[in-house]
Amino acid sequence: MSAMKIKTMEEFASVSGLSRPTVSKYFFDPKSVRQSTRARIEEALTRYDYRPNIYAMNQNRRLTRMVGIVVPFLADPFFAEIARTIERRCVASGFRPLLFGSHGEPDLEVEILQSVLALKPAATLLAPLGRRSDKQAVAAFCEDVPTILFDSNIEGLGEAFVGSNNDRSIGRIVAYLCETGSPPCFFELKAPPNPNAYKRRAAYLNAMEALGHEPHLVQVHGEGWDFENIGCNEGMAAFERRAFATDTVLCSNDRLAIGLLAAAYRRGLKVGRGEGCALRIAGHDDHPFSRFTTPALTTVSQDYEAIATHCMEALERLIGGGDAGPRDTVMFDGRLVVRESA
Repeated sequence: MSAMKIKTMEEFASVSGLSRPTVSKYFFDPKSVRQSTRARIEEALTRYDYRPNIYAMNQNRRLTRMVGIVVPFLADPFFAEIARTIERRCVASGFRPLLFGSHGEPDLEVEILQSVLALKPAATLLAPLGRRSDKQAVAAFCEDVPTILFDSNIEGLGEAFVGSNNDRSIGRIVAYLCETGSPPCFFELKAPPNPNAYKRRAAYLNAMEALGHEPHLVQVHGEGWDFENIGCNEGMAAFERRAFATDTVLCSNDRLAIGLLAAAYRRGLKVGRGEGCALRIAGHDDHPFSRFTTPALTTVSQDYEAIATHCMEALERLIGGGDAGPRDTVMFDGRLVVRESA
């Protein structure tokens, strides 16, 4: 026999023998009610077919346990991994995460922020598009919702920024590549969608200058986030025109490097640091698949756990109230991961 359908919280409270505020309090945080009350509600849930409309409940609350998480592109494994880590931290801390991807589109980013605002979240963790963001719209959102920026910084917006120190991570891998072989060329998109790429380009130029080597930028064309395809096709063209000045290539990110590895294979070029290898290839980010390429990709690992943990600590301080103080900027150093490709 199927359970009786209950449509409203008032009905559910009535059949549970409890007040509506008590039931509402339970659905936002089960630990906020007494154990005996929690047991009564959970027993009623086994007898009646009822699921609360969290979105409607939010419209009547000044503060919820919801946390918005907005990233540029959910299909990008880097953002998927860091969003997954932050999402897991949210759940462990008793929050209800809502995850959105803006697909690299400024208009969609604005639309998502408007939707998040309507849900009245306790706070939002935002990885903005950066240079392509509608800064006025993002600033207006940050005025209305406590917001922490991560991965991509927009100066002056949000209560804090948490990200990776591209200067140090690129400097570290450039130094390693120069110590162990020929100085690297830098393989990148001429107009990348992620603002971190511009910082990595500048960091590469600075590191090469500091080490007394001539930099070589190999800039290719491509739009969107299909980096593996761009890396392969544009890498094939770059090999054809002999664009690489040395036999070592540092890619702006691991996804480009994975595409370049495929291009090298198609050209019959052996990649690695062993006998008979024609070139070395390295990347940045420690993409979840980088350890499984052939050869496994040398890279710099971003500290996902540290970024997620600091985001959550900052978020909990914001939600807890009090003086937020000056805008905080925290950047974590990457870790060199040496594998067979370089």
